[in-house]
Amino acid sequence: MDRRIDAHIARTQFGQIMDLATKNNERFIVDRRGEPAVVIISVQEFIRIAAPPPDWLQKAWAGAKRRGLDTLTAADIEAEITAHRRKQDPVTPGGTK
Repeated sequence: MDRRIDAHIARTQFGQIMDLATKNNERFIVDRRGEPAVVIISVQEFIRIAAPPPDWLQKAWAGAKRRGLDTLTAADIEAEITAHRRKQDPVTPGGTK
């Protein structure tokens, strides 16, 4: 749902507006002197509207989510990469060159 707000309110409550846009996926139309001037939306919503990912990427994301891979942290991913490299190069101690 779109919410119209005055530019003054947008300036004074910008942090709260950002939270609502990102967490609740709300959209805000900011008016200046009674006329719509800008829209505040989350990056995810912007990508969905302006630059939707190709089908192959959406399928890859869905597969990753089914396997629980969407919750991996950067440290988890780095550990997986390190373990894979060690398997590929068992001669070098630690698997690095």
